[in-house]
Amino acid sequence: MIASPISATVDFAAAGVNHGFLRLPYSRDDAAWGSIMTPITVVNNGDGPTALLTGANHGDEYEGPIALFDLASRIKAQDVTGRIIIVPAMNYPAFGAQTRTSPIDRGNLNRSFPGRPDGTVTQKIADYFQRVLLPMSDVVLDFHSGGKTLDFLPYCAAHILPDKRQEEQSFDLVRAFGAPWSVKMLEIDAIGMYDTAAEDMGKIFVTTELGGGGTATAHTAGIAKRGVENLLIAAGVLKGEVKQQPTQWLDMPDDTCFTFAEDGGLIEFLADLGDTVEKGQPVARIFNVTRCGIKPVTVHANRSGLVMARHFPGIVKPGDCVAVVGVMIEG
Repeated sequence: MIASPISATVDFAAAGVNHGFLRLPYSRDDAAWGSIMTPITVVNNGDGPTALLTGANHGDEYEGPIALFDLASRIKAQDVTGRIIIVPAMNYPAFGAQTRTSPIDRGNLNRSFPGRPDGTVTQKIADYFQRVLLPMSDVVLDFHSGGKTLDFLPYCAAHILPDKRQEEQSFDLVRAFGAPWSVKMLEIDAIGMYDTAAEDMGKIFVTTELGGGGTATAHTAGIAKRGVENLLIAAGVLKGEVKQQPTQWLDMPDDTCFTFAEDGGLIEFLADLGDTVEKGQPVARIFNVTRCGIKPVTVHANRSGLVMARHFPGIVKPGDCVAVVGVMIEG
């Protein structure tokens, strides 16, 4: 197997708090011998589990980077039992460009696993996480939010898994995270995901969707900052007591949760985040904006439940996800 071209400027086994970079050589027009320098912090203190914390898997999602840059700036080794690896911006090129995918190769990091050490820049990043960082980790928290094209009720989530022990440990950490909403997750496109790579290794994997619209609010950033500490405490990596928060559980039982646009145009929502809808109820109208006088197309909910996500910009294209409807359940 070809070695990864990425090298770390930090020693993953060194005691204390160590800040550095993951350096990926990248020859480009303005730097023939240039590199992509992805910030990383590693905290080691004694024996215990390893927690891998990541944000900006998609570059236009900001609650994770806010929480993780903040944590890296103030964490103390004496408060840790085990090891914490913090990568606030996994897809650093996308993060710098404020885009979902990489501006270098248009790669979607969360659809690029297991990656390739001799592939594109995005594939090289995925390969490093697949072969270096994930194997040394026990617990993985990957922050997401809606980016520029979706808006979510702020929730923490894990997946239904074949291994029920792994599943229950994941949901225990979702509870501890303490987002206003907690979700038993269904993916509509799981191939190549970071989630799947971690779960296939038997890791405890937790993720979030904390708002959206290509920005972060004081509310959603606060959820992320409190949640990451709660999760680390519950995982036995950080000293302290979990600041328990009330949460409402949602389930995404099948693909009827998703409603997609079949037409493009100007979208008018008829239901907002948190609203309860019935199967067949209109949730949006789409106006053809190429001329006046055309009646809008109505988009209907495919199931009854709670609107937990919606399309964010005012213009949609055919195939865009318009809304996601979840079902409230007991946790």
